[in-house]
Amino acid sequence: MRRFWSGVRWPLVALAALLAFGFGFVGFTEFFLTTGEHRSPWDVLYLTLQLFTLESGSISGPVPWQLQVARLLAPVVAGFAAFGALAVLFREHFDRFRTRFFRNHTVICALGRKGLLLAKSLRQRGDQVVIVEEDAENDLIDTARGYGAVVLLGDAREPQILEKAGVTRASHLVAVSGDDGVNAEVAVSARVLAAGRRGTSLSCLAHIVDPHLCTLLRMQEIGRKRTDPLRLEFFNVFESGARSLLGDYPVTCPGPEGGAPVGHVVVIGLGRFGENLVLQAARQWHVELPDANRKIRVTVVDQSADSLTAALAVRYPWLREACELTPVEVDFKAGEFTDLSFLFDAQGSLDVTTIYVCVDGDSKGISIALSLHRHVKDRRIPIVVRMVHGTGLASLFSKDRSGEEEFAGLHAFGLLDRMCNPDLLLAGDREVIARAMHEEYVRNQQAKDDGDEAQTALPQPALAPWDQLSDDLKESNRAQAAHVGIKLAAVGCELSPLTAWDAEHFTFVPSELEKLAQMEHQRFVEERIGAGWRIGTRDPDRKRSPYLVPWIELEEEVRELDRLFIRGLPKFLARAGFQIVRVAGETGEDPGE
Repeated sequence: MRRFWSGVRWPLVALAALLAFGFGFVGFTEFFLTTGEHRSPWDVLYLTLQLFTLESGSISGPVPWQLQVARLLAPVVAGFAAFGALAVLFREHFDRFRTRFFRNHTVICALGRKGLLLAKSLRQRGDQVVIVEEDAENDLIDTARGYGAVVLLGDAREPQILEKAGVTRASHLVAVSGDDGVNAEVAVSARVLAAGRRGTSLSCLAHIVDPHLCTLLRMQEIGRKRTDPLRLEFFNVFESGARSLLGDYPVTCPGPEGGAPVGHVVVIGLGRFGENLVLQAARQWHVELPDANRKIRVTVVDQSADSLTAALAVRYPWLREACELTPVEVDFKAGEFTDLSFLFDAQGSLDVTTIYVCVDGDSKGISIALSLHRHVKDRRIPIVVRMVHGTGLASLFSKDRSGEEEFAGLHAFGLLDRMCNPDLLLAGDREVIARAMHEEYVRNQQAKDDGDEAQTALPQPALAPWDQLSDDLKESNRAQAAHVGIKLAAVGCELSPLTAWDAEHFTFVPSELEKLAQMEHQRFVEERIGAGWRIGTRDPDRKRSPYLVPWIELEEEVRELDRLFIRGLPKFLARAGFQIVRVAGETGEDPGE
């Protein structure tokens, strides 16, 4: 309604002004004819204009209804217009005044597509949002204000501007400028302002476009003490987006007649997103099939494929160990492919498992996808198009149309819609780890024997996809994820962004395994008791569980569940983009040996 009113209010004001003027002119003319007083049209025009300033409406004698309407409507129009003009002139001061009363709000620095989408999502769930934007001519300012966000003009790198935005009282600060340097400076300014903060920490998330720089900054910040008044996290929307896309559309598929999994993916467009997709695809293949002797085939199609893949292999030497990287230089400006030989192997077989289209421009991406689809639709090969949003052109490939033969196998992945989700973005690394833990748990549970009661201790609703989980189960996963760092510190380890190729093979010595399993059980007991659970026969509806007892009283089968979780830590952390490293001086040797 606010956006609707913003679009029609001034046309309505103009229409009301015209009506007031017309009725006033006609009313004064009728009045002078009735009273017999001669006035020229210019006199009538002047008196009509004075209606808007309350100078000519007070007359004696019979008042025509037209004039009655005009002398009421004209002041209303004039007052509304004056108020609107003052609101524009003093909007900045009024917005700054409003922010003084904000608490636990979100401050967004830079109003681009990411900032606007995040602000929209936050406002839709009822959160207060303050946006700091330097460019007063930014076309998105009115749109953001239409969503109910407060927009302050200024340079977010200046502490004074951040202070006016209420950063010292905010819960989150998100820097999403297109310049890595600006986002880093915003984080530095936020750290200065948060120094005297009391109570909960300020969560600051800074977007870093350069993936290598993002990794270095995350490694520096991830080890900071939890008591730091500023919880600073760096993220890269292309890296996390590629991981999310591969979670929905994985690189592997079963081989013919239940044989070994096969993997031959085609990545069209090796920009920032395409590069991260290649790296994540190779990692996913290696994590999923660590014992497989075969490498995944990755065909890169780009106008500069040779030079781009060569540079990628130099920056990531381990890439050649996991995949056969084949560059194919194709000019796809027109979105048409005349030579499709890159889809076939040496024997001429079409063995592609998935095609990922990662070019810039939604229209170009869809054009390329449709061109390829004509040639492979009979083989039902999934074609995934990376798009900015999941709406607009992406609706061509929506789930509602998945049954239509014309679009079968075509899928759209809205990058910003997915990655600017407040629940995922604002929770930071904890949310990423929690989702990875849940996915690993579901994977393990589905692989177990349904008749093994000890293996299925948790209720079946816990096996639902993350987006369908109940809020209490999501919070349980988040609490478990938040405790990972505490466990690792107890055995001389810490969490780090994923850099090692074989990070999922990290192992704990027996004494560490037992200690961490006991810590996990104790955390589980404290969490359940805090949520109102009590000891008793297993009954999730009544919040009863037989496992809320000390470790020594647990049956060995149930203890093994906690050990299984600890053994799986390196693997699901690698899926989430993290690894376990030992602190300098810690050898990992078992003291009992």
